[in-house]
Amino acid sequence: MTAAIAPLEAVNDFVVKFANVNGSGSASANELFAKAILRMGVPVSPRNIFPSNIQGLPTWYEVRVTEAGWLGRRGGVDLMVAMNPQTWDADVAEISPGGYLFYDNSKPLPKSKFRDDVTVIGVPLTEICNATYSDPRQRQLFKNIMYVGALSALLDMDVPVIEALIGEQYKGKEKLLKPNIEALHLGRDWAMKNLPHPIGLRVRKADAVGDRIFVEGNAAAALGCVYGGATVCAWYPITPSSSLAEAFAKYCQKYRVDADGRAKFAIIQAEDEIASIGMVVGAGWNGARAFTSTSGPGISLMNEFIGLAYFAEIPVTLIDVQRGGPSTGMPTRTQQSDITLCAYASHGDTKHVLLFPEDPYECFVHAAQALDLADRLQTPVFVLTDLDIGMNQRLCAPFAWDDTRAYDRGKVLSAEDLDAGREFARYKDLDGDGIPYRTWPGTHPDKGAYFTRGTSRNPQAQYSERGPDYVYNMERLLRKWETAKSLVPQPVVERSEIPAKHGAIYFGSTSPAMAEAVEALHADGIALDTLRLRAFPFPESVREFIDAHESVFVVEQNRDGQMRSLLVNEFGIDPARLVAVLHYDGTPITARFIAGAIGARLRPASHEEKVA
Repeated sequence: MTAAIAPLEAVNDFVVKFANVNGSGSASANELFAKAILRMGVPVSPRNIFPSNIQGLPTWYEVRVTEAGWLGRRGGVDLMVAMNPQTWDADVAEISPGGYLFYDNSKPLPKSKFRDDVTVIGVPLTEICNATYSDPRQRQLFKNIMYVGALSALLDMDVPVIEALIGEQYKGKEKLLKPNIEALHLGRDWAMKNLPHPIGLRVRKADAVGDRIFVEGNAAAALGCVYGGATVCAWYPITPSSSLAEAFAKYCQKYRVDADGRAKFAIIQAEDEIASIGMVVGAGWNGARAFTSTSGPGISLMNEFIGLAYFAEIPVTLIDVQRGGPSTGMPTRTQQSDITLCAYASHGDTKHVLLFPEDPYECFVHAAQALDLADRLQTPVFVLTDLDIGMNQRLCAPFAWDDTRAYDRGKVLSAEDLDAGREFARYKDLDGDGIPYRTWPGTHPDKGAYFTRGTSRNPQAQYSERGPDYVYNMERLLRKWETAKSLVPQPVVERSEIPAKHGAIYFGSTSPAMAEAVEALHADGIALDTLRLRAFPFPESVREFIDAHESVFVVEQNRDGQMRSLLVNEFGIDPARLVAVLHYDGTPITARFIAGAIGARLRPASHEEKVA
């Protein structure tokens, strides 16, 4: 161990980053490390940054350890576990001054490969593995468990907790359980004997997790679809949404089977995204609650069917797990880059309801709510999550499941309604809210039938190219849009204790980093009010928030400021009043990035700066 400056010291508040090679078996070991700290009662927020190939390219796994409960990325790395020679230089450069570099020193490296301001910790992992195991694959896999063992000594972690997790992972598989426990202790024992321990970064048992659960957003959204009454899912595999449909299939096999074992669901892997959305539109027209899960390229292919569902007014739910674009872009990186694509999807004048969950809990809630909104509004509804939420495990509030929950099926006329003389004109606004009444196929033998079409029609659903009929429909759709403003999840506003002249708008996966950034800004004397968007269309409270501040920062993860453009377009406000804070390198945004960008604009200039 060597360092030219004082090493960092922190208890339950640091960032560890693992640099590995994809396909090396490191993922399970890194997850084991994160879960062990979680089991010690300390909140963690892990993020897997992986390539779009099967094996061979660099992969990283970053673990935020934070008893304070921050679940976003902080920025910076306090301990780098550098196990990939390909990325060594960049990984070493990322370590904060005073931080720690852990590496396999089986082969010596020149002094130029190190930094004087970090503590270097070398463990001969390959040498120990070669002396212990003869099988090449075992050498590779157990090396990962060995570095977890060494870290357990360096960070003063609770070893029985790690052993218990390994026991759960390999329950009933004694042939795998014993060797993994042995590999854990090989690494730990070597570190205990040969290295000063613990280092300045330590994990201490706490009680800061509470009743929160640890779950991926895709699994949460899938369960939300079950809870919301979905019985049909048609999808085509695409990163990073595939695990959502797979999780839905798993949950349906448990919760969508009757007493006789018969399935009460239909899950179809279609030949492409166009076919999948077509199936969902057909199911929605027929009265089923149906959804598809996809990502940006899939939405692009689905545009024509999305336009049909909008104009024919058919309930459809789409869960878009966003990734980096354009085109194939960065399929395994995260962005918030499908906002305008989804808001105005298809051709002509269209506007679609968008929901922006901030974590797995809201993925669960919004997925169920989207199915209600689609039925109530008779329109496509998008849930815009992203890879950061969808494919990473996150602490969140436990899901509330109410077996008595009633689905909102909206304005659907029954045979009894029709026999009682209720007026039925499929595209006529009878209540002034822009939403017409509909019937399901087969409702009545001779009443309530209509022809569904994507072409213009009159209120009775009869084909018409008359200008007044077209204008009536288009203006009625705008009335429905206004109705939607009161039905979608409302924004969350947080006021600074000190009156603030400036505000910030954010949404989705930016939320956890934003919360920490705001606290840092307040500690720096910068007052800032915030508004978290939860849906589009924007309620009037969003305009009121903007009007109440001299300027408003719009924080988002894309190049072009898509949410900012949407706000300008919908409210017709002066673009100069909305200041873009943009992060789009494919990694999740950090608290330090947000605080730095906003602080640079609002921090008072020093005397020297004023003179200059």
